[in-house]
Amino acid sequence: MRTFDLSPLYRSTVGFDRMFSLLDSSAGFETGGSAYPPYNIERTGDNAYRVTVAVAGFAESELSIESKQNTLTIKGEQKPKTEGKAEVLYQGIAARAFERVFRLADFVEVKSAVLQNGLLHIELVRELPEAMKPRSIRISAGNGGSNGKVVDAKVAA
Repeated sequence: MRTFDLSPLYRSTVGFDRMFSLLDSSAGFETGGSAYPPYNIERTGDNAYRVTVAVAGFAESELSIESKQNTLTIKGEQKPKTEGKAEVLYQGIAARAFERVFRLADFVEVKSAVLQNGLLHIELVRELPEAMKPRSIRISAGNGGSNGKVVDAKVAA
């Protein structure tokens, strides 16, 4: 039997979580796998998300975040350390450059980014334009009066 791993798509998108959760659960796939640097994607509210990337050893000046056309790009590049010429016998702490790209759903915007205790927290929020938000429409009676019912127009979120 042939199986397809959707985890790369699931890991690199924000705001599409319902669709990938449905695909994963219906196909029986498990999310997994990891790459450098490790990260989490959390839902912190109905339209709020947090991406947390483990960037231990990187200074604020060595990290860059760019949001452009539904894409969030996080880059890290450490400057070579010239002080001290100690011989490294074993290097288990990764100090390599990285670039992590996340695809964002429509109307997802970056609100803030904070580097704290080796973790880079990026707060995202999905803000629908006024034209796409649910609105109430008044239905008037056929006699031209102002007595009418209010019907809620539901927009799929």
